[in-house]
Amino acid sequence: MRPIQGALPDAIRDANHLDDLLSEPTDGVVEALRGLDGDLMVLGVGGKMGPSLARMARRAMDAAGSSRRVIGVSRFTSGGLDLQLRRWGVETIACDLLDDDALHALPDCPLIVTMAGMKFGSTGQEALTWAMNCYLPARVCARFRGSRVAAFSTGNVYPFSPVGHRGAVEADPPAPVGEYAMSCLGRERMLEHFSRSLQMPTAILRLNYAVAIRYGVLADIAWNVWRGQPISLETAAVNVIWQADANAMALQSLAHAAVPPFVLNIAGPEQLSVRSVAERFGEMMGKAPLFRGDPTPTALLSDGAKGLGLYGAPRADAEQMMRWLADWVMRGGESLGKPTHFEARDGKF
Repeated sequence: MRPIQGALPDAIRDANHLDDLLSEPTDGVVEALRGLDGDLMVLGVGGKMGPSLARMARRAMDAAGSSRRVIGVSRFTSGGLDLQLRRWGVETIACDLLDDDALHALPDCPLIVTMAGMKFGSTGQEALTWAMNCYLPARVCARFRGSRVAAFSTGNVYPFSPVGHRGAVEADPPAPVGEYAMSCLGRERMLEHFSRSLQMPTAILRLNYAVAIRYGVLADIAWNVWRGQPISLETAAVNVIWQADANAMALQSLAHAAVPPFVLNIAGPEQLSVRSVAERFGEMMGKAPLFRGDPTPTALLSDGAKGLGLYGAPRADAEQMMRWLADWVMRGGESLGKPTHFEARDGKF
């Protein structure tokens, strides 16, 4: 996944530098969007990944010499995001996607990336979780029946895999744990149904897990090491991928959207030991990590080989992300304060 601007830096200076890196398109993204027709709309652009993905699409179209629109749709309850997106050249539309009238008032768009969904806070709000994760995708398919769709899902639809073995692959049967994961499988089934019945080219993207310095599994571990807070070892291993690489894979997947859906794990090549990651951060930061709990023999793990074979190795590997994070944390860099709860094994978020 070669960036169009060159090598990655040794350190991330500040939030603006980070936003630039997260949205830098690869040659593959530029070529994928050059080969597709029409404007691109990102539904649920207000989440943790949405702004950088929309900006990457805008930058890729600019690099391809295209004036096609990139549109971001969200309720925009967080102050300033709509203005920031417009500064980046992304048009914005404020919309509650669960409002059918508002959904149908959105403009037609040939390329749709849907990121809308609910995870954190789903426990205690199970009905809303199912509405967002299962009902809404069906409504989106009905509204944009003539479009090409890339839809974010999650590796949580898979069963736990033995630590040290390859993780789940796309052909493995789902076995979701908990209502959140079950609702995500419901999302996938709705997308598959409408892909087949409407002949709608669709890509389903099972992400596991994105890291963007201000949040992510590695950020959770880094901050715990720095603050002297114990790290759970119950989940002994994880997959991670740099958010910029996840963005690039997601945008390129539009070119592979198919009937029935093209299913893709978005995950890095490494299966990381939580203990080893914490100890590496300890070396970098001059801190002794604290641990709690005993490792279990299984974890939620995905095999990303299919996507890596299609789109190339990630630009940033785990060691690079850890070096960035150690420097960022020790300098008091910004955190979104949204832990991933990667250690949860009961499906409750």
